Parts: sequence; C-alpha cells; structure tokens
Amino acid sequence: MSSLPQVIFFSLIGGVFSLIGGVLLLSSKKRAKNLATYATPFAAGALLSAAFIDLLGEASHQGDAETALLFALVGILLFFLMERFLHWFHHHHEHEGMSDPRIALIIVGDTIHNFIDGVAIAAGFLVSPATGIVVTLAVAAHEIPQEIGDFGLLLNKGMSRSKVILVNVISALATTIAAVIFFSAGQTNQIPLNAVLGIVAGFFIYIAVSDIIPSIHKNEEKILAGPQTALLIAGAIIVGLTTSYLHQYIDQSHEYNRRLEDHHEHPDFGRRTD
Repeated sequence: MSSLPQVIFFSLIGGVFSLIGGVLLLSSKKRAKNLATYATPFAAGALLSAAFIDLLGEASHQGDAETALLFALVGILLFFLMERFLHWFHHHHEHEGMSDPRIALIIVGDTIHNFIDGVAIAAGFLVSPATGIVVTLAVAAHEIPQEIGDFGLLLNKGMSRSKVILVNVISALATTIAAVIFFSAGQTNQIPLNAVLGIVAGFFIYIAVSDIIPSIHKNEEKILAGPQTALLIAGAIIVGLTTSYLHQYIDQSHEYNRRLEDHHEHPDFGRRTD
C-alpha cells in the first residue's frame, strides 16, 4: 500500500531532480548537449515501456481493456489538441506584436506539463508502489532532456541564470503539488483509475511518437541504426525489466507480510515464500 511520504519523495525525484539537466547546461553547454542527445531516445523507450507494459495493463485490471484503450486514445488526442493550442496561442500573440511571447508560453507550458506528470505519478501510486516507481522513472527520464531545452530557450530570450533556475524550480514543484492533491483525493474518493491510467499512457505514447522518435529518424537518417536507436531499445528493455522485478518483489513482500499476520509468528528467513 502506497503512502503520502512515498508520493512526495518520488514526485520530487520526478520533478525537481529532473532540473539536473538544466543546471548542467548552465555549467557546460557541451555536456548538456551530450546528455540531451543520449537521454532523449532512452526516455522514449522508457515512456513506451511504461505505457504498454505497466500502465495499460494496470488500467485493464482496474476496469476492462476496451475502456483502458479508449482512454489511451483520448489521452493522445487530448495532448495533441493541447499542443496545437499552445502553438496557436504563440503565433496569434506574436502577430499582435507582444514582446517575447515565448517566455510566458514556455513557463506556462512547462508548468502544465509538470502538473500532468504529478497526476501520473499519483495515479501510479494509487495502484501500487511498483507502478508509482515505474511512472516516476519514466517521468524523470523524459523531463531531464526537456528541461535542458527549456533552460536554453529562456536563456536565449534574455532571462538571467538566477531567474531561469528560480522559475524552473517553482514550475517543477507543480509535479509534487499535483501528486499530493491527486493522491489525497484518490484515497478519499472513488477515482476511475482505469480511465486515468489510460490517459496517462496516451500522454506517454504521444510524447514518444510525436516528438522524440521523429528526432531520432532525423538524426540517424543516413544509417540503419545508430546509438540513439540502441538507447531507445535499451530504455524500453530496462524499464520493462524494472517493471517486472518491482511488481514481483512487492507482491512477494505483500505475501510475506500476509503470512506473518496469519500465523502471528516470527518469519523463517531461510524458507522460500514464493
């Protein structure tokens, strides 16, 4: 059973810890560029693995497979429309002559993105600690290269380094705020987790296939497969194996604790419990 301290701890990892990429940009643009180059395809694999292996499976267990897939589609369309709105808003106000409209747009867009990440992490922990940890890993993986891009854009728009750090720290805290609110609400109210998990899976799939994978095709268009392709596959495999291990470990722990309660005696650590 997940707890609020777990949610706070891991949402901070998913949100604030992801700023490491942006901070690295401030100290060394070359190292930040290298990190983004290799972290981005790994993140795509992690997102896809988390969506298909963990989230959609858990969503099906919470309801039925058809509903889970339906809401995954809803999630993909929803985030497509959200992205279209942000692009429209930017171009519309840019034509009206606003000064540096992208600064506000980047900050607002990043905050909304972080808030959604927090909801995703909380939804994972409402299912089980294992699912929550897997979602956190996927969130952190794709947030690190994204924050490098956001830091770079804000610096290019003339913001000082101290303001860029402050703005991004505050924005990253939206992850924890959203996680706490949604997790607390989920413990006291009946939330349709199959729908929420389906939407989150759609969010992960959309990020991977609409943005990251096309960039890999572009960067490796002259070769059949390169390091970014290998990292995408590695991300999918590592997160898939991590998902399987975490669920197996936590299930065994629950069984172990259940037997302790049933027999009211000290465990025999030399005996197998599986």
